[in-house]
Amino acid sequence: MDADHSVIYYRFCGLGFSDYSKCAVFAWRFYPVWNSFSFEPFNWLFWTIQVLFVLLLFGADYVANMIGVKKYGGSKAGVWGSTIGLLAGPFVIPVLGILIGPFLGAVIAELAVNKASFNDALKIGFGSVIGFVSSAAAKAVIQGVMITYFLIVVL
Repeated sequence: MDADHSVIYYRFCGLGFSDYSKCAVFAWRFYPVWNSFSFEPFNWLFWTIQVLFVLLLFGADYVANMIGVKKYGGSKAGVWGSTIGLLAGPFVIPVLGILIGPFLGAVIAELAVNKASFNDALKIGFGSVIGFVSSAAAKAVIQGVMITYFLIVVL
């Protein structure tokens, strides 16, 4: 697999992981490629557009999570708990933590801060998982646009 195809492959394989852990793995995996690759075809406009897309990725992650929690009756505490769970989950429970973390974060935050009933907190936790899955779908579309733009510039 050459460098261009492996970048695309790893970009889409990481949809289920947090952006922070993907950045670390991505940098480690492609360090040898970066040393042998020229960045001359990329001007300031390319980098500006890519940075804006990255910011859009982070924003889509947070907004989809917020909408999922709010739709099921959650509060700001549920959104923050879900976000903290999303960041901490993969480190605590390596494989399933990406789904269990936001769920538990939202449930614990709603129980502790808003004194919600257990059933309401479970419903809000389910909303955070729905928000996460929705954000993965949105990120897939955004990443597809980023890759398409990259290929247009390179080819």
